[in-house]
Formats: sequence, C-alpha cells, structure tokens
Amino acid sequence: MDEGNKTQTCHLLELPWEDVLIPRILRQLPLQQVVSLQRVSKQFHSLVQVYLSNCRTFDLPSAGPSVPKEAFCSMLKDNKVLHSLSLQNCSDWVTDAELLPVIGQNQQLQRVDLSGCVWLTRHALVAVSLSCTRLQHLGLGHCEWVDSLSLLSLADHCGGLQSVDLTACRQLKDDAICYLAKKCLKLRSLSLAVNANVTDESVEEVAKNCRSLEQLDLTGCLRVRNQSIRTLAEYCPKLQSLKVNHCHNVTETSLEPLRSRNVVIDVEPPLQRALVLLHDMLGFAPFINLQI
Repeated sequence: MDEGNKTQTCHLLELPWEDVLIPRILRQLPLQQVVSLQRVSKQFHSLVQVYLSNCRTFDLPSAGPSVPKEAFCSMLKDNKVLHSLSLQNCSDWVTDAELLPVIGQNQQLQRVDLSGCVWLTRHALVAVSLSCTRLQHLGLGHCEWVDSLSLLSLADHCGGLQSVDLTACRQLKDDAICYLAKKCLKLRSLSLAVNANVTDESVEEVAKNCRSLEQLDLTGCLRVRNQSIRTLAEYCPKLQSLKVNHCHNVTETSLEPLRSRNVVIDVEPPLQRALVLLHDMLGFAPFINLQI
C-alpha cells in the first residue's frame, strides 16, 4: 500500500483538553455522564477533574441520587470559580462539613440553592453571607434551621440579592424579614410561604422598600390581611405574580386592584370560584353574562 494513502488515527484524549474536549464535549453532557467518565481510565479521570475544577455551574441533582458525599467533596475540592451551586434534593447527606469548604473557596458565587438540605445549620447561611457577597439568588426552602441571626448576617453582607426563597423557614419572624427588606432593596422575587409568623408588618416593609418586586409568595401566611395587600398594590408597580392561597384574611377587596393591572393571582375571583363549585356539585354551571 502506498504510504501516502495511509490514514492517521487520532485518539480522543489527544485532542486539546481545555480548547476542544471540555468546551465542546464535556459541557454538552449531563453531569451524571461526566462523573461516570472518571471510571474509564486514569486519563479520563484526570480530564474530568480538570473539567470540574473549572466548572462554573454545579447542579448536583442532575448527577443523580447515587453520588455519595465523598464523591461530592472530591469533585469540587479544586474548584474556585463556581458561580452557581445547586444542592437541593440532597438532604439525606449534605452537612456543614461538606458544604463549608466549597463555600469558603468560591467567593464568586451568585446563585446558591440549598432547598431541602435539612442537615445543614445556621453556620452554613452565615458562611454563605460572609464569603459570597455577590450573591443574587438564594434558595432556602424547607430549611428550618434558618434563624433570625443568620438571616440578619445575610442581609448585612448580600445587599445585591434579587431572589430569596424562605418557604417554610418557620423560625423566621417579622423582625428578621423586615430587616432583610430594608437591606436588600433589589429584591424581585421573594417567598415567605408556609410561615405562620409572617404578618402584615413583613409584607408592608417588603412593599415599601423593594419597589422592583415582581413575584411574592405568601401561600399559607394566615396572619396576612387586606391592609398589607393594599400597600403592596400601592408601592410595587412592577408586581407580576402574587400567591395568597390559604390566606383566609385576604379578600377580593384588596386583590381586585391588582387583577385590574393583570397581576397573576393564584386564587380565582369569588364569582368564578362559585361557578367552579356549582360545576363540581351539579356537573354543569349556569351561563352568566359577566358584562352586565
């Protein structure tokens, strides 16, 4: 065979790692598949470690539920450039011992989601507030370890926050939420859902200070009343979505002005609710001309 006709072979790992393999291949794969590549060979293990050390987004749920905490620590031990860290649904093993080293060496974090991580403590939130002063989005849903002192620390150091999920953070009371509202004036999305301690005082302080608010979730806040909803309508012209389901002291008198501005509200007007009830009871609803 003529030597000029010989085909040259090129192995995958001979391609430039940081210019070709990582941006054009690994970044297109789910994290679970990337992690699995480590088992192929020592070279693949080294390649994945280089990728993980330069990864700006880490979404652990996408890696699958089988990732043990030892693997988590190994994957992020060299990473110092994270911008987004998502650990929700990992409540069965994530503790301060695994999280704090990652937070301490990634001071550029802008988005952190710890929703459902029930084994963490208030020290985790204090560490986030002290290290991640550029934080914009924080998820703490169902983290009952969040207390007033840790939220005050967050408010003092992360004034650029744009969205905070405090769903079912049951230790929090009005004083801490009001302090957060006064310090974090750029808030656009806030959830205070499922917290019996939240009253009109919190909602009014949020309304008066966070004028760019677009989404507010008050689901199950039984002590919220019409007064604060009226204040919300007055001070928050950019409001797009309001959730007040199970807020039994919030009535249509305060919601109607928001509906007229096309704010999406998760409870139907009284007449529409009555028609739905009739349909459920009778199997049909009478025709009513709503333009009369």
